[in-house]
Amino acid sequence: MQHRTDLALERTAALPPQEGICIRRRGRCFQITEIEIDSDEHGAAIGRGRGRYLTLESPQLRHAAPLLESQTEELADELRGFLPEKGAVLVAGLGNADITPDALGPQTAGRVLATRHLRRELAENDPDTSFLRALRPVSVLANGVLGQTGIETAELIAALRETVQPACIVAIDALACSDLNRLGTTVQISDAGIAPGSGVRNSRTELSRNTLGIPVIGIGVPTVVDLHTIVKQAAGHAPEGLQSVPNLMVTPRDIDRFLHHAARLIACALNLALHPQLSFADAESL
Repeated sequence: MQHRTDLALERTAALPPQEGICIRRRGRCFQITEIEIDSDEHGAAIGRGRGRYLTLESPQLRHAAPLLESQTEELADELRGFLPEKGAVLVAGLGNADITPDALGPQTAGRVLATRHLRRELAENDPDTSFLRALRPVSVLANGVLGQTGIETAELIAALRETVQPACIVAIDALACSDLNRLGTTVQISDAGIAPGSGVRNSRTELSRNTLGIPVIGIGVPTVVDLHTIVKQAAGHAPEGLQSVPNLMVTPRDIDRFLHHAARLIACALNLALHPQLSFADAESL
C-alpha cells in the first residue's frame, strides 16, 4: 500500500530489502537512519533517485529541550558530510512564509548567517577582521513561491548561480509524511536534491545536480500529512467511499511552536557546519 510521503525512510519501511539500496543506523541524540541508493534504477522501487537520504528522529525536536546543544552539534556533524569542503554556498529557504506549515524554509533562512558580502564591506571599514574574513561565503535566499512571485524557484536559483557561483546549494523545505508520529520530530537530509511542493502534489521544477549542474542538499521536516493517508494507515486499506471524502492536509495544532524550534535547530546546525570556527554559543547569538 502506497502512502504519500517525502521521507525515503517511510518509502522503504514496508518493502523487503531491495538490491542497490543500503540501510545503516546510528545516532546519539537522534535515531539516525542512512539510506544509500546506488542508481536511479534501483531507487525506482521507492520512487527516489540515486543518492544519500539521512533521517534523524527525536521526539525532543518539537520542544526547546536541554538536548538542543547536543542535537545541534550532531546535526551539524551530519551536515558536514554532505557539504563540499570549500567554496561558496547558497542557502535557499523554500515555501510560503504566510502559510505556517509551509514556512520552514523562510523561517530557517532568516536565521542563517549570510557572509558573502562581509569581505568587501569589512575591507573598506575595518582592517582588523581576520576572524570574520575566515567565514565561508554564504548567500541566503527566501523568495516565496510561484503564486507570489510568478517565478519558479529553480529559475531564480539558476540565474543567481551565475552571480554567486556557489559550490553547492542547500534547499530547505517543509515535507509531508505518512506517520503522524513523525510530524515535527524528523529531519531529512539528502544529496539527491528536492522537488518543492511534491508532498502536497504541487510539485514544481526539481532542484538537483541534474537541473542546476552543482550539488543540491535538501533539508526538510514533515509538517503535514494528508487525510486519506491517515485513514488508509489506520484501517490498513482504503475504505469504501474514501475517494468521495475531501483529501485535506492535516497539521498539528501547535505547528507555530514546533516550526520555530525546527527552524532554530536547522539554522544553528547549518551555521556550525558552514563555519566550523563558531561555537554553539556563537551560532545561537548570531
